[in-house]
Amino acid sequence: MAAPVNSVGKTSAGRLPVNSTSFQKKTRSKLISIPGTRPSVQNGQLLVSTGVTSLDYLLGGGLAVGTVLLIEEDRYDSYSRMILKYFLAEGVVCRHELFVATAQDNPDDILQELPAPILDDVAVPKPLEQPRLTGEPQDSLDAMKIAWRYQNLPKVQSALASSSRFGHYYDVSKTMEEEIRQAAKCHRFYLPDHVTPSSTAHRVESYSALLKSLQEVIHREGFDLAAPMSKSRNILRVGLHSLGSALWGDDLCCHDKPRHSHALTTFLYGLRALLRSSLSVAVVTLPSHLIQDRALMGSITRLCDNAIALESFKGSERETNPLYKDYHGLLYVRQVPHLNCLASQLPDHKDLAFKLKRKQFSIERLHLPPDLSETVSRVSRGEFVGAASSCGSSASGTKNLDF
Repeated sequence: MAAPVNSVGKTSAGRLPVNSTSFQKKTRSKLISIPGTRPSVQNGQLLVSTGVTSLDYLLGGGLAVGTVLLIEEDRYDSYSRMILKYFLAEGVVCRHELFVATAQDNPDDILQELPAPILDDVAVPKPLEQPRLTGEPQDSLDAMKIAWRYQNLPKVQSALASSSRFGHYYDVSKTMEEEIRQAAKCHRFYLPDHVTPSSTAHRVESYSALLKSLQEVIHREGFDLAAPMSKSRNILRVGLHSLGSALWGDDLCCHDKPRHSHALTTFLYGLRALLRSSLSVAVVTLPSHLIQDRALMGSITRLCDNAIALESFKGSERETNPLYKDYHGLLYVRQVPHLNCLASQLPDHKDLAFKLKRKQFSIERLHLPPDLSETVSRVSRGEFVGAASSCGSSASGTKNLDF
């Protein structure tokens, strides 16, 4: 039975407008806009540059805000200290605030050694390839010919770089000008000024005093995320040099079974919790080659978000090995962060090496030369001698076997 006319009119009159609905379109949350930062393509995390473009590429685009990067020092603390200075120099150029903590050198000594930024680093266009002349001989054009099966393969790119530009370039042969360095606000923590050296108490008080000083800076300067946004936000870059060494009153590097092994791990727990709730990012260097307890070193690595290790060729047999003549050391990626994702992005290449050019520190893919001429012939000659002696041949070891 059809409804009455008057009831139909009432129903249409009380009907909701067409545009009124309870459905709301989900929009992306507004990201914090801070100079010197950008959101990650993988997980949307806010990133800052380490100052080394190749290291940013390894870490997935940069160092995530609220995380800790652990650098296992080389034996002479040359290249790990350089990466720390790159990290602080990038903060100065981006007008970020700095927090530098040391136990041996004064923080001002590290700040005075910051590399000079190349502010006019515009990419130089490559010259166009000259057209091949018809009368030019073919041998002069192709200096080296390879087998036909390898001609169409892509060239191996040893440099690590992304398509988008992030960060600045620096000249390690020059130091940063004093005017640029003084424009950045820096908080210093020099251990002898805060803790008097004593026996057992010094080992525990050094890390607690450092964590307390960092916490005061974060709350006082407004880097805490819980603080009201009364002014424009900024990033705090934290640089902690050579934690775990005897200079911090720690016995990790002095004994096989240290009595106060929990002091550094407890500090890293507190540091990580403090950074997670603030606009801060930290780089920590550690002399891992002096720590005998591998299980303890594994715990320290897991307490950090990113972890890399540097192995320098200085003073070792590899320094004179022709295999590594183009490099100054090897780099190992110990750990990558798992932020806002189930699986982190792993580096596409595990064989990595670093080298210090005249003006730049870079990380590249390790490629060994295919032939070492005289060195290879000596090695193969030694293998033949070993094979001859193992076969029990009565001939002298200087002759090769003929089959």
